[in-house]
Amino acid sequence: MAEIVFKEESYRIMGACFEVYKSLGCGFLEAVYQESLEIEMSIQVLPFCVNSPLSLSYKGHTLKQRYVPDFICFDKIVVELKAVKEIDDLHRAQVHNYLKASGHKLGLIVNFGHNPSVEYERIVR
Repeated sequence: MAEIVFKEESYRIMGACFEVYKSLGCGFLEAVYQESLEIEMSIQVLPFCVNSPLSLSYKGHTLKQRYVPDFICFDKIVVELKAVKEIDDLHRAQVHNYLKASGHKLGLIVNFGHNPSVEYERIVR
């Protein structure tokens, strides 16, 4: 049986996400969920950084362009928020790229636009 990567940390992150969804429900813009999740993570004392730019390089050259994931939690988990009908392959590719750029092993896509509950996926690098 394979070990779940960062099980306890991701459980705590998702607990905060479920609490936000329980309070707000479906239908708000992504920015509303992000701000609410910042507050909830602070209340639950979860370590996080918001919109921390990730450096990119091409053939040894640092690019001016940056990736900006919604959250980096516990200094090792990328959390990308969505407020869409369903998670699709473009969202998955975005998180894969964030993981490559950051060197982190785990990404969570959290979709607040899904009804009747939060939809989420774990992406392990």
